Amino acid sequence: MAATFAAPAQSAEPPKGAVRNIVLVHGAFVDQTSWQPVADILSKQGYNVTLVENPLTSLAADVEATEEALAKQNGKTVLVGHSWGGVVITEAGNDPKVSALVYVSAFAPDVGQSLATLAASGPPTEGEAAIHPDAKGNLYIDPKVFPSAVAADLPLQVAESLAHSQLPLSVAAFKAPVDTAAWKDKPTFYLITTEDKVIAPEAQKLFAARMHARTEEVAGSHASLVSHAKEVAAFIEEAAVGE
Repeated sequence: MAATFAAPAQSAEPPKGAVRNIVLVHGAFVDQTSWQPVADILSKQGYNVTLVENPLTSLAADVEATEEALAKQNGKTVLVGHSWGGVVITEAGNDPKVSALVYVSAFAPDVGQSLATLAASGPPTEGEAAIHPDAKGNLYIDPKVFPSAVAADLPLQVAESLAHSQLPLSVAAFKAPVDTAAWKDKPTFYLITTEDKVIAPEAQKLFAARMHARTEEVAGSHASLVSHAKEVAAFIEEAAVGE
């Protein structure tokens, strides 16, 4: 299934002139439900929110899932990526329906760069050091390190549950370079998570500066889309409104 839809009862209308469609692309090691707190907020504000279900088997497969979600949108769409999802939206975001790109503590490669390239060139982090291959060669984060490295501002029981229900990222996806950098031609927004122990805040700032993105900061972990859902949703809405 390429995408699932979040459709709580709508109780509001977006501001006049706002882009109503928002497509959310999740990162590695988690599924689309990682976006659910943000999706619920935006849906209640009247936005049409789609959660992309990335298979995490290859960059091409995740881009295809995102493109399928975009094809179902009626009109302009804000495309949002978290973590690995930033690589996906960089490649998929040249769709003519995409009015803006939003990166939330996300990798943002240029043409020819891969997640592996960016991870090797950025400041080392606790989270990246804890990424290892499993018996099948797919990548996962050491479950013992996951709570502190990824989700230090979530309740420990929740963080441990996420750690033990990880979805592995294929090595092929990790090493695949992008051949398109959609941020070069689209309005771009970047939300920096200043307590992030997976993607160093310094690296996030470099990504944002290179893209000339509109930038804001939130004092949260790599799991800020859950722990700071209100702030993340508000930032995405700025892109929808075009501020």
